[in-house]
Amino acid sequence: MPAFQEYFDPSHQLVRDSVRRFVEREILPDIDLWEESESFPRELYLKAGAAGILGIGYPEALGGSHEGDVFAKVAASEELMRCGSGGLVAGLGSLDIGLPPIVKWARSEVRDRVVPQVLSGEKISALAITEPGGGSDVANLQTRAVLDGEFYRVSGSKTFITSGVRADFYTVAVRTGAPGFGGISLLLIEKGTPGFTVGRQLKKMGWWASDTAELFFDDCRVPVGNLIGAENMGFACIMGNFQSERLALALMANMTSQLALEESLRWAREREAFGKPIGKFQVIKHRLAEMATALEVSREFTYRQAAKMAAGKSVIKEISMAKNFATDTSDRITTEAVQILGGMGYMRESLVERLYRDNRILSIGGGTREVMNEIISKQMGL
Repeated sequence: MPAFQEYFDPSHQLVRDSVRRFVEREILPDIDLWEESESFPRELYLKAGAAGILGIGYPEALGGSHEGDVFAKVAASEELMRCGSGGLVAGLGSLDIGLPPIVKWARSEVRDRVVPQVLSGEKISALAITEPGGGSDVANLQTRAVLDGEFYRVSGSKTFITSGVRADFYTVAVRTGAPGFGGISLLLIEKGTPGFTVGRQLKKMGWWASDTAELFFDDCRVPVGNLIGAENMGFACIMGNFQSERLALALMANMTSQLALEESLRWAREREAFGKPIGKFQVIKHRLAEMATALEVSREFTYRQAAKMAAGKSVIKEISMAKNFATDTSDRITTEAVQILGGMGYMRESLVERLYRDNRILSIGGGTREVMNEIISKQMGL
C-alpha cells in the first residue's frame, strides 16, 4: 500500500506494523475455520487488548493510547482488515461504537469501571440503537425508559446488534421523553440485569464471524447512574458517534476494495487462457486499471475527511459522501473481482467470494446510502 506520508508519520507506521504482525500471528491461521463456525474465540479480545490494539484512540488514563490520533486508528483499522473477514473486524471492533459515548458523557464512576475492562479485552461493549420497526429512523425509536425513583424501567427491543450475543455492556438508545429526536437518551445496560434477555444469534449473508443478535427489555430496571449524558440529549450523542462510525465503514470499504484488487491482480498474472495470462488481455488490463483508479480516488477522499476530523473540523456532509463513494467503489470492485476470477470467485475457498458477501452490508450499516444522501442534501440547503 502507498505510504501516504502526508497523513501517516513514523508512529503510525509502528502501529501499522504491530497490528499487521498481530493479524498474521493470531488471526490468519484460523480465520477460515472461524468464518465457517460463524464465531471466533473470546480469547482474541484479551489478546488484542494485551497487544494494545483495542485501546488505540482512547485516553491513557483509561488504559488506551494515541488518544485523539485519528490516523493511528486508521492504520490499525486498515491492518485488521488484512485478515479478510469484515465480520471479525466488526465483532472485535464493536467497542468503537459502544464505548465512545461512555468515554465522553458517562458519569466518572461508570466510565472508570467500564472502559478499562473493555480496552483490556476482559469485557465486550456493544451499541444498541436499531429496532425491528425503525431501521435508519433513529428519531422514531420506540424502546421506552420510564423514570421510577432511582431506576429507569426499560421496555422494548433492538435488532441487528453487533456483538449482541457476547457483549457485557450495551450502550442503549431509549425514549425518555416526547416523540422525535428530542426525547431520546442513552443508557448503559449490563448483561444479567433482570428483565434484559438476549435473543438468538441471527444468520447473515455476510460478516459470518461476527455475532449479531436481538435484544429484549421487559420492565428492565436500570440505575439512574447509568444514564449517559443528559436526559433527552441522546440523539446528539448518537449523531456525533455516527461520524466516526461512517469513517470506519468507509475505511473498511476501501480495504475491501484493496484486498479484492490484489486478489484480482494475482489471478490475472497466474491464470492462463488461450495460451497466455489473462492479465495480458486488454479487456482485463483496462478493467483492473479502472478498479485501481476508483480505489485511489476513494481512499484519498476518505483520508482527507479523516484529516479534517483530526483538525477538529465538521465533516457531516463530506463523511457521508465518503461513505457513499467508498461503498459504491467496493460494490463495483468486489463485483468485478468475482467476474475476473470466474468460477473460482464463486467458491467459498476464495477470499474474493467472502469479500463480495461481506461488502454488501457496508452501504447499509451506520446509516444507509439513502440516509447519507438525505444528510448531504440537507447540508447543501435543500
